[in-house]
Amino acid sequence: MSNEEEKRKIRELFQEEVEREETVQKEIEDKTAPASLDKETTEAADTQEKKEATKEEITEEPKEEGKEETREKKEETKEDTKEKEHEPESQPGPEEESNPVSEETKEEKVQEKEVSPEEMESKIDAAVKKIVTETVGDTPVPERTGPPRNARGMVQTPVKKKKKGLKIAGLSLLLVLVAAGCAYGAGTYYYSDKFFDGTVINGFDCSRMTAYEVEQVIADKVENYSINVKARNSSDQSISGESINYEYASDGEVLKLLKEQKPYEWVKGFFQKKEYATKENISFDVDLLQQQVSQLECAKEENQVAPQNAYVAFQDSQFVIVPEDNGSTINVREAYNLVMNAVAKSEEEVNLDQEGVYQTAELTQDSETLKNTLTECNNLVKASITYTIGDATEVLDGNIIKDWLTFDEKGQLVDLDTTLQTKVTEYVASLASKYDTYGKDQTFHSTSGRDVVVMGYTYGWQINQQEEAAQLLTEIKGGQQVNREPVYSSRAAAGNNGFGDTYVELDLSAQHMYVYQGGALALESDFVSGNMSYSDRQTPAGVYRLYYKKSPDVLRGKQRPDGSYEYEEPVTFWMPFNGGVGLHDAPWRSSFGGDIYLTGGSHGCINLPYAAAEQLYGIINSDMPIICFY
Repeated sequence: MSNEEEKRKIRELFQEEVEREETVQKEIEDKTAPASLDKETTEAADTQEKKEATKEEITEEPKEEGKEETREKKEETKEDTKEKEHEPESQPGPEEESNPVSEETKEEKVQEKEVSPEEMESKIDAAVKKIVTETVGDTPVPERTGPPRNARGMVQTPVKKKKKGLKIAGLSLLLVLVAAGCAYGAGTYYYSDKFFDGTVINGFDCSRMTAYEVEQVIADKVENYSINVKARNSSDQSISGESINYEYASDGEVLKLLKEQKPYEWVKGFFQKKEYATKENISFDVDLLQQQVSQLECAKEENQVAPQNAYVAFQDSQFVIVPEDNGSTINVREAYNLVMNAVAKSEEEVNLDQEGVYQTAELTQDSETLKNTLTECNNLVKASITYTIGDATEVLDGNIIKDWLTFDEKGQLVDLDTTLQTKVTEYVASLASKYDTYGKDQTFHSTSGRDVVVMGYTYGWQINQQEEAAQLLTEIKGGQQVNREPVYSSRAAAGNNGFGDTYVELDLSAQHMYVYQGGALALESDFVSGNMSYSDRQTPAGVYRLYYKKSPDVLRGKQRPDGSYEYEEPVTFWMPFNGGVGLHDAPWRSSFGGDIYLTGGSHGCINLPYAAAEQLYGIINSDMPIICFY
């Protein structure tokens, strides 16, 4: 049974005793009222008080120590009271009046002074309970109100108790001191040949160990010794002591440490830790160790990787410095010396990567040269030029510019100005090749539904490559962000494959003209084109731009040697677009369209009815493409 359970049990027994005492007291008070007691009852109560007083003087025990005795007396008083209540009333005789205390009462007093073994045992039990209570703690006891009363309910004066707490405390302290002295002496004897608690020798906890036991620990360590070798980019490997004839011999240094220890100071070991480093007298075969080192994976030729310098690279839309890679090329001799020194010190691990036995990169990420290059490169790739070319867009930014830059082995940019000029010129030329339509075949979707291929003779997109390259180079060096069109030498309309939604469509096969404005048909008319019977009079197909328009004007043929012309025809509306070929009215014709052009066509111009020519003259301008096709 634990201490806590013993304490709880004692408290419960003591509480039960108090409750029984209170129950008896209450029954006596209910049955014996002082006002109604007869003479005999009063005498009995007085007699009982005298008995209790006499008993307390003899025993000199506190109320708490005689609880068992008090309970027995209360029981006797209760029985005596009951007997007297049932006896018939009688008049006391002369002798009784003169001697109120009977012989029987005297005998009881004598008997009370003679304490029986049972009563003595009860007193001892009560005293033990008191000691236990004072030791483990007081048990809560309900307090009585008013002064203490006897079995008859009469107020009684308590007798002062003798306190034995000081005697018990003194005895306990003496016992503790004696026990402590014995323990200290035993500890001094115990540690006369053992190391104190908290003693560490060469990393081993040697608390309470003899010198021989410590030597055995060191010997066991040597017997099982191995050293773990950590290497760069390689798994750990170990070299066992057995493979290099690793051995230990005692030199008496441990025993010397023990003799320097003062046994009577053994208590210090519990409060302070002492560490000692003794020289372990070991030996090993250096040739075998050299063989073991050369067989490590990190020392093999196939595992040697040369170091790489740090460099500038483009990552996530910007240039960054990529740190150096020191590789895994190891100096085997330096590695051997490092391992040998570690074994000589009985170390259990050596890290080759931290001891400088590897070759290193010449150019590191902290290089000022690299930092300057990084700043210059990031300024260049900040540039972003977004081109709008007809319906398309082209973006030149850092993702393209980064590939134009070259670096030497020291991380510096190679001939930046020349490199940029070359790359910019090439880039602009690639734009022109991709988007220029001027002078190139283009596909046109005609009103009749046919897709025809026409040559863009004098109409289409054309980038001015020289001017565009100069402007682009300036923007890149300045790290600018712009949205613009290229510098053009010729422009075209946006949409509809460069033809836009406002143009003149001349279907030479159908001999019909369609004029669109903003995507809507504004004018259509038959016409007569160049005579197909003559190769030099056929109207050429292609896409053209209006040179100008004039009203009125005179159309003339080739000039003869005498200064005259093959023909001279006055017209009201003249709109040339391809050399001497143009659109005009033809007052000399009465019909248009059909097959007239095959044999009766013009010298190459597009002959229109007067009304159509007049209306067209008011619509056409130099930005409108004139599309001619068969």
